[in-house]
Amino acid sequence: MRQKPPKPRVSSPDVSPLQLNRISIYLRCLNRLQEEGVERVSSKVLAERFNLSAPLIRKDLAQFGELGIRGHGYDVDKLIDRFVELFGLDREQKVIVVGMGKLGSALADHFDGSHGAFRVVAGLDTDPEKIGSSIGLLVVQPIQDIATVVRETGAEIGLLTVPRASAQDSFERMVAAGIRSVLNFAPVRLDADPSIHLRNVDLRIHLEELAFFAQSDRQE
Repeated sequence: MRQKPPKPRVSSPDVSPLQLNRISIYLRCLNRLQEEGVERVSSKVLAERFNLSAPLIRKDLAQFGELGIRGHGYDVDKLIDRFVELFGLDREQKVIVVGMGKLGSALADHFDGSHGAFRVVAGLDTDPEKIGSSIGLLVVQPIQDIATVVRETGAEIGLLTVPRASAQDSFERMVAAGIRSVLNFAPVRLDADPSIHLRNVDLRIHLEELAFFAQSDRQE
């Protein structure tokens, strides 16, 4: 039986990081509407329902061609398909976790294959007591084997959840192994080549922001 040729991927427009953040939010909102059986939605209704900006929605979506019809709104299914393709969520996104402490173990357990396109395929650590232990379906492997792990699993995304002192070295090992997209949870800014897609998640920054607002509320 002849296999059908793969569907050609549509080239994506230039999208800024801020737009990607907004489109990710739109996608979650659209998924909610799809679950409710909504077939078409206007930018106004989408904005009112999810506390978004209708003009900004129209501006963002205009980059992707004629996705809506004036007076009839946007086709929910088509928008979801377009954004799923944009993010590459129409295929499995394989992820490795470097640093299998409490945070790394929790992330590996969360993205175990039951959360959409993302699946953690390997967990690595330097601690001899962790290596060989099981975290869900994963067996923790030594960081020294990262190049083999990346090659055999085909992982393209890495989560870095190690202490500050070992973050830069672990990051460089990930890059040397072929990982080009890294989400860094370590409380330190890393030195990275511009070709590497690095995002930092500093929970302390968000907590300090919330503490500021809590302090302001107490003073009112």
